[in-house]
Amino acid sequence: MRVNSKLVSSTVIAESGVAFGTSGARGLVTQFSPEVCAAFTHAFIAGMKCGFSFNQVAIAIDNRPSSYAMAMACAAALQQLDIKVVYYGVVPTPALAYVAQEDAIPAIMVTGSHIPFDRNGLKFYRPDGEISKADEQVIICEQVEFAKLDELPELTVSNRATETYITRYTSLFATSCLTGKRIGIYEHSSAGRDLYYRIFEKLGAEVIALERSDEYVPIDTEAVSEEDKAKAITWSKEHNLDAVFSTDGDGDRPLISDENGNWLRGDILGLLSAEALNIEALAVPVSCNAAIESCGRFTYVERTKIGSPYVIAEFSDLAKKFNSVAGFEANGGFLLGSDVQLNGQSLKALPTRDAILPVIMLLAAAGEGGISTLVNALPQRFTHSDRIQNFAAEKSLAILTQGKQEPANLLTLLDFDDVVIKSIDETDGLRITLADQRVVHLRPSGNAPELRCYAEADSYTKAESTVKLALRNIQQL
Repeated sequence: MRVNSKLVSSTVIAESGVAFGTSGARGLVTQFSPEVCAAFTHAFIAGMKCGFSFNQVAIAIDNRPSSYAMAMACAAALQQLDIKVVYYGVVPTPALAYVAQEDAIPAIMVTGSHIPFDRNGLKFYRPDGEISKADEQVIICEQVEFAKLDELPELTVSNRATETYITRYTSLFATSCLTGKRIGIYEHSSAGRDLYYRIFEKLGAEVIALERSDEYVPIDTEAVSEEDKAKAITWSKEHNLDAVFSTDGDGDRPLISDENGNWLRGDILGLLSAEALNIEALAVPVSCNAAIESCGRFTYVERTKIGSPYVIAEFSDLAKKFNSVAGFEANGGFLLGSDVQLNGQSLKALPTRDAILPVIMLLAAAGEGGISTLVNALPQRFTHSDRIQNFAAEKSLAILTQGKQEPANLLTLLDFDDVVIKSIDETDGLRITLADQRVVHLRPSGNAPELRCYAEADSYTKAESTVKLALRNIQQL
């Protein structure tokens, strides 16, 4: 649709098929045409101008083949507005967010994170941090007129985001804090693969590079493949590693193993890291492990819907009551909601998911011992999750609707025998707690056509079998 020979952002977005999920706008690569990228950019800037003054915007990308062209389209839209583009190339999302926060300017990250290869996305950052759900609605509804893009500009890379991000963490610790540690970095196609080794080596660790890929690998830190589980165990034995470290595609969700190559769940990593940072109050999604409360190491824990915007939304209220505030998700992304003191220095808040901070804190907390010692000292509650990919949202909605109306009947259909329901939580999806303390949580993904199942139990075997049972029978419904 055209108005006065111009495109209208809200119309272009509505007709594109691209939608906001739990973190950013996501869609098929084919849906992110130059005009769609421009529409999102124009609408985003229009919303930001209502509350902020700026004349430049930062852009970065992940390693997906489609990401650079999308960045060029966003840059072209900014040029139409006479806004200077600062392009940081391929860097982790938190590196872009941090340097933009330091410069008090908006930022756009082109990334599809962990979602399938044929998809991509856009993440938006205000000068003071990640956008909110309210900001998303502004972007969708803004009716900004703009001209069709004539050509896409080539972009010159600045390395400032990389260097600023590295300094953020290496300046906080004595260079010897990781001396003696051997860390394997599973590089694959992670956006941070060219800078992570610099951080760990600066802190004294010996780094072994593992399996760099020229093709994009959509690692999902919440649904680690059996192949990647086996790889970590093998690498740990072959290289005598203290940990294997990796991230998802855009480097905001960590994946780290113990000294035996067993991957930690993201919420267990978050718990141990928050303790190491002396965090008083936490905001965490409802899907996170109950050990967060039962460990007794935090003054207050607020449970939210799944997604970093919901976690971040709690920070302002928590900061009024507590000196140190943070959040994390079951996928491992750690969000620092307030400035904290560490080693006599101030570490500035970074209210967006970050992969490096929790891993450094975990390794430092382990000291000369193994990571498994820290994990084993926690209350023994185990979680597991997996997903059905290419599962239509309509199917997920129908299953959840049925489950909310007749939860016992749904469990029977899913072949759960002789179960007694203790409680039901509809904060995000359908979370059923059984009398034997098992938890079954079904939730459609906000980013892709997937149905996720989370489970919690008093043993990992029970949690894993609960997920497998639920997903296997859902596919047969």
